[in-house]
Amino acid sequence: MPAPRTVESDDPLDRAVWRLRSRGCWDDAAALLEPHAGRDAPAALRRAALLVERCMYTATGWAAAEDALRTAEALAADDDERGGAACERGHLAYAATVLGVRDRADEARSAFGRAAALLAPAAAGRALLDFRRGLMAEHVADSPDSARAAYRRAHAGATAHGDDLLLSSTWRQLAGLALRDGELAEARHGFTESLRIREELGFLIGTAPALAALADAAPEADADRLRTEAARLHRLMDGVPTWLAAHLTTTPADT
Repeated sequence: MPAPRTVESDDPLDRAVWRLRSRGCWDDAAALLEPHAGRDAPAALRRAALLVERCMYTATGWAAAEDALRTAEALAADDDERGGAACERGHLAYAATVLGVRDRADEARSAFGRAAALLAPAAAGRALLDFRRGLMAEHVADSPDSARAAYRRAHAGATAHGDDLLLSSTWRQLAGLALRDGELAEARHGFTESLRIREELGFLIGTAPALAALADAAPEADADRLRTEAARLHRLMDGVPTWLAAHLTTTPADT
């Protein structure tokens, strides 16, 4: 599924978009895609995904994300593109729900269901869909068993398709469920892997949340150091993610 990617690409545009996205400059990254997004379905979907991600991290920009999604939906010409647009619409509705902006849980479920019907089991976008359905199961339906199964499918898919950023997120969410079950060693391993991948990718905007998550499973002395570093990075990112300050001692809903 054409979405904001972390692949090592020779395309200067891909590299520029990734550099901006990884630093939380979603508007600037979307602007680079705007000249192509009015006529090219993959570019429109990538741009929409960037703006949806901004909503998840900042709780702002909802109207711009909706407009970008409508464009992506209008341009979608095959099942993969339609499924990708539905997956992003579901994620936008999920973000509005978990961030307390508006309860759009039914819309999220419906959109994810459309995406599941459109995306083939081996499609590149299927792993991301599985992950997001896991988020719904965990943070909206409070069904950890369903969430764990979805995260494991997403983890396998991310591994198969080489999607390292998604892999960092599946590690983190599986670790969070392990921590919930009192499995400290498993939780520490998963959180450590998630942090390692984000640091290696240079995904700066997602590093502070990964540090804070690892702190929840770390010994007290290490936890203090990790939270201090998370707070430093959070200030460096001008308080983004907006939800992190209130969650430095808990595991927030992932992005």
